Amino acid sequence: MALTQERKQEIIAQYQLHETDTGSADLQVALLTERINRLSEHLKINEKDYSSQRGLMKMIGRRKRLLAYIFKQDPKRYQALIERLGIRG
Repeated sequence: MALTQERKQEIIAQYQLHETDTGSADLQVALLTERINRLSEHLKINEKDYSSQRGLMKMIGRRKRLLAYIFKQDPKRYQALIERLGIRG
C-alpha cells in the first residue's frame, strides 16, 4: 500500500519546482494525492478498516491545508496544480 521508491521519484520529477526541490507545497500535495488515491482503492475492498479510514481523513485534511496555503500564495499556481492532479472535479 505504501508508495514505492521508484513511484515516489517519478512524482518528484514531475512536480518539483526546481532541480533540488524535495519538499515544496506543490510536491507534498502531489505525493499526498497519490497516497490518498491508493488508500481509497484499499478502502473499497476493506470497508471496515476504520483505522485506515481515519488515516485517509487526516491525509485529506493535510492536503486541504496545503492547497489553501498555495491558493493564498499564488491562485494561478493553485489552479494549475489542481488541474494537473485532477482533483476538485
